[in-house]
Amino acid sequence: MRLTERQVLELVRTVTSRQLRQWVGRGWIVPSHGESGPLFDDVDIARIRLVCELRDDMNVNDDAVSIILALLDQLYRLRGELRTVADALKGQPDEIRQEIRQAFSVTIQRRR
Repeated sequence: MRLTERQVLELVRTVTSRQLRQWVGRGWIVPSHGESGPLFDDVDIARIRLVCELRDDMNVNDDAVSIILALLDQLYRLRGELRTVADALKGQPDEIRQEIRQAFSVTIQRRR
């Protein structure tokens, strides 16, 4: 689903047109670009709602919002990379998977 700015404003009533444009300008929201302007997908809508919640409900300032979004982006990237590694390990022999499991357990125990 791709929504225009107007459709987003109708859907997420807690954000104004000015705010949305500022957030896009800051890179907090990165819509695709269509012939008639920006188009927002489900991920964009979720981020818009998150920013509204952080700013309106939790009184988080703009600098902190930038940090929170950057950390969340990093977390999602790392989860994707970990999923790729886990999928690659599924095709490895049991001996290799067992060695990796043991090495991982040792690393976790050292951090405690």
